[in-house]
Amino acid sequence: MARDLTPGTGPRRGRLRVYLGSAPGVGKTYRMLDEAQRRRARGADVVVGYIECHGRRFTEGLVDGLEVLPRVSRSYRDAEFEEMDLDAVLRRRPAVVLVDELAHTNIPGGRHAKRWQDVEELLDAGIDVVTTVNVQHLESLNDVVQKITGIPQRETVPDEVVRRADQIELVDMAPQALRRRMAHGNVYRAEKVDAALSNYFRVGNLTALRELALLWVAGRVDEGLRDYRASHNIDRVWETRERVVVALTGGPEGETLIRRAARISDRTAGGDLLAVHVTRSDGLAGASSGALAQQRQLVEALGGSYHVVVGDDIPTALLAFARAHDATQLVLGTSRRGRITRLLTGPGIGETTVDASEDIDVHMVTHEFTGRGRLPSLGRRHSRRRTVAGFLAGFVLPWLLTAALSQAHDTVNLTTDALIFQLGVVVVALLGGATSALLASLVASLLLNYFFIPPVHTLTIGETNNIVALVVFAAVALTVSTVVDHAGRLTTRAARATAEAETLSTLAGSVLRGADALPALLEKSRTAFGMDSVALLERTGGTVLARCDGEGEPAGPGETTEIPVGADALLALTGRRLPAADQRVLTAFAAHVAAALERDRLAVVAAEVEPIRAADRMRTALLAAVSHDLRTPLAAALASIGSLRSPDVEFSAEDQAELLATADESLVKLTRLVDNLLDMSRLQAGALTLHLAETHLDEILPRALDTLPDPYAPVQPLDLDTVPAVLVDPPLLERVLANVIANALRHNAPGAPVLVTASHLRDQVEVRVIDRGPGIAPEDRDRVFLPFQRLGDTDNTTGVGLGLALSRGLAEAMGGSLEVEDTPGGGTTMLLTLPAVHPGGAPA
Repeated sequence: MARDLTPGTGPRRGRLRVYLGSAPGVGKTYRMLDEAQRRRARGADVVVGYIECHGRRFTEGLVDGLEVLPRVSRSYRDAEFEEMDLDAVLRRRPAVVLVDELAHTNIPGGRHAKRWQDVEELLDAGIDVVTTVNVQHLESLNDVVQKITGIPQRETVPDEVVRRADQIELVDMAPQALRRRMAHGNVYRAEKVDAALSNYFRVGNLTALRELALLWVAGRVDEGLRDYRASHNIDRVWETRERVVVALTGGPEGETLIRRAARISDRTAGGDLLAVHVTRSDGLAGASSGALAQQRQLVEALGGSYHVVVGDDIPTALLAFARAHDATQLVLGTSRRGRITRLLTGPGIGETTVDASEDIDVHMVTHEFTGRGRLPSLGRRHSRRRTVAGFLAGFVLPWLLTAALSQAHDTVNLTTDALIFQLGVVVVALLGGATSALLASLVASLLLNYFFIPPVHTLTIGETNNIVALVVFAAVALTVSTVVDHAGRLTTRAARATAEAETLSTLAGSVLRGADALPALLEKSRTAFGMDSVALLERTGGTVLARCDGEGEPAGPGETTEIPVGADALLALTGRRLPAADQRVLTAFAAHVAAALERDRLAVVAAEVEPIRAADRMRTALLAAVSHDLRTPLAAALASIGSLRSPDVEFSAEDQAELLATADESLVKLTRLVDNLLDMSRLQAGALTLHLAETHLDEILPRALDTLPDPYAPVQPLDLDTVPAVLVDPPLLERVLANVIANALRHNAPGAPVLVTASHLRDQVEVRVIDRGPGIAPEDRDRVFLPFQRLGDTDNTTGVGLGLALSRGLAEAMGGSLEVEDTPGGGTTMLLTLPAVHPGGAPA
């Protein structure tokens, strides 16, 4: 069927619709087929490329009437499997194709390793695709799901593939409703229900998976909303979700503000807490690094995120950050400045932010440090705005004082006039520095002479005393303004030195703590110096070893400053031009980065040495075991054979049979022991060769029982013939089962049988070996899998303690696991998990 073409560009890209489920059985495939039937009823050309109904009759009923394309058969490990025929779909060129199980791994032999890659090719060909995926198969959530369910997901799909979908529809169901569906047989067959309900489909697991799915979809919706607002140039905040931004200065009020902002955020479900610190672009001078680090920990402990932005105009930077993150509320602390300070320096950050906030609600939070601040800091480097303001004040303020004093010339004398003018000069010095104070002093001297020193309204001075007074005034004004400016410069240096010391102290602490020190150092160096990006490069070749970029777009191409890091690396900072003082501190940063690199190198060396040390320990234990535990069966066999060969004693037929049986039993023990030792050595050395094949448990268990010391031991198998085959190495699985069952028999209650049961859960088969013994304390469960460990055994003749250690190692080598569980009513259950094979032969 022909497709519409866009002239000059080939076929349009197809549209992707994804049905995202929180767990198996919520109805994704059913909803997909229902959508296909609606489209077919509207006349759309819909075909089924691949569908997996899992024997659910209601789902299978929706396939009726839809065109189902034949599948392609591929051979894999002496078995035949069916996959979607990608070429057949491309030849058929329908308008819409249904492709179930997006995260599925294809059988080798096709063009792509993953089904989502097949879907991408269909979309590129202009074919619309409707597909399904569960939240546990999203790559970013893989480790989270494993922590929740305890089951690793081997089939994943990159989040970006699903994010690019044109439509994502969440298929949701309450955990209790899903469990009822399963109990009624609408998800799995009846024999699988109990195992599923007691494992993966517990209420807690389903609730957590449901929350993950809801949050992931909510994040995708939020991304779409941001893209829409950006494409339509919408700057105003849309209050679709409460996002609370708290501004941190590094001051003592920070914890109060964070907790208040967290309470505001928690009032609405799904609220976000974002903390932001605005650092000046002039380098390190500013807030306490230690205080900010503590406040960052508090923010993250309360579930928020911490951000650092660079900007000299703090209100503008705060509001720009808030709008970029679509924040609805902004939390600020009331000013620590006193009344006099506010009078001298004008409106503060809070007032300016409130005036410019527009549609963002601003909370001014009072705290115990309100109004307890100092006079305006003399340590700030004067910005261009303050310099201009200083010059204006130096010219205007003397005129204002002249106008005010002219109205009161009958009540004040010349001395008072001079002192008031001198105060004005000091204020100008505080505002704009020595240069603006010099201008103010000159203007004030002329005005004082012209308006207040007789004869007035002339620059002529009639009395010598007034000349002296004017000279003294000018000298004092100049001296005071110079001292104020000098004090400011000294305070700047002191503040900068303090900030440098705190920053370097924080860096040293991060290096000593060790965890992820290098990324933290790069991020710290970027924010501390106000750079766009920081990269750690190899000196020869320029390979990027690590990189840290700032949020948002860089201000421009910028300049790159390079500082050597040891003998083999360079620290490259891109952004503004760094002054010499910053480059001096940057050298100290580079020294810390070199220390972090060296520590990482030593960690790698230690990791390489650790297997050698472990092998050494294993070798020592192995020698001890061989020297002790091999002696008993070897001595018994030698004694029996030696007695039979002795010409001095004539044995009866019964005695000869007993001696031969003893020799045979001892040699069997010896052979088993040597095999275990050899296999453990191969596992430790990584030299174990696997020959995986489709294997049925009911065929392996009898062979495993035949190898037990007592083949008539009470072992009761259940449901082994109801589970699919597993993909394992049959002889190794036989060894694993024999060791685990022998361990259960050794610790089982007298007269009670050891139960061996099996169940199927998605792509895994779970084998449980259940005994009614004393059980294993939780703190000892890892110890039972250590080599040469016989937990609770006092008889050293029963073996070298390799059975469970070897069994776990063999199970993991075959892609499975071996864990310990409690048996309800008392005892121990060994849970052996193995990769399952689909009924058609395909690996799950």
